[in-house]
Amino acid sequence: MRVAAQANEPPADLVRQVAERETATQAARLKYLYRQTVRVEDFRANGQKAGEYGEVREVIFLPDGKREEQVVKKPWNRLVMIQMTEEDFRDIRDVQPILLTKDTLFIYESKYKGEEAVDGVDCWLLQVRPRQILSGQRLFDGMLWVDKRDFSIIRSEGQAVPQIRTSKSENLFPHFTTLRSKVDGEHWFPVKTYGDDTLYFRSGPQRMRLIVEYANYRRFGSESTIKFETGKP
Repeated sequence: MRVAAQANEPPADLVRQVAERETATQAARLKYLYRQTVRVEDFRANGQKAGEYGEVREVIFLPDGKREEQVVKKPWNRLVMIQMTEEDFRDIRDVQPILLTKDTLFIYESKYKGEEAVDGVDCWLLQVRPRQILSGQRLFDGMLWVDKRDFSIIRSEGQAVPQIRTSKSENLFPHFTTLRSKVDGEHWFPVKTYGDDTLYFRSGPQRMRLIVEYANYRRFGSESTIKFETGKP
């Protein structure tokens, strides 16, 4: 005989079910159009804003059905204290939305960290980190909030890794939080990523702020705008 499992005990295959749900979410999101707005701000030592970078892109479908990003507003770069790098843009595209799919599950190790409610949604709390990082990879290290009802990730907090330091240069990356909302009553898509962090360069600490917004989700072929549902069954 054995003691019966408590009602709040997570399933043994929690991570696998999360990956299966994320795979379905990724497939669904590929069928949607949306607008992505990026803003990065840097600050002087006295706390005053020094400059900013910004861009607005629309994810669209061409007449032949091909999906691509279209620049809506020409990027402006007035940063003073820091510079955007190729890795920053990769993180915005591939890491901050964090899709832990069946194809990427093997890259990460995970640990169950308890339960927590987010906006009225009961969640499993899951810590994930890379098993190893190969040259050129950009991966996620942080926490995931998983909806107990359908294993959807509804929130993530962490950092893109690795930090890149050489004898001649440094390329550092902020902690961030990505929030999701339910789209069309089924899938949870990213709606906002934000971070306000201090990066510790050898030359001294540097504060920066990141905001990425995803708006106006609408399914390809439909003129209707999808309404978000946050914290609802």
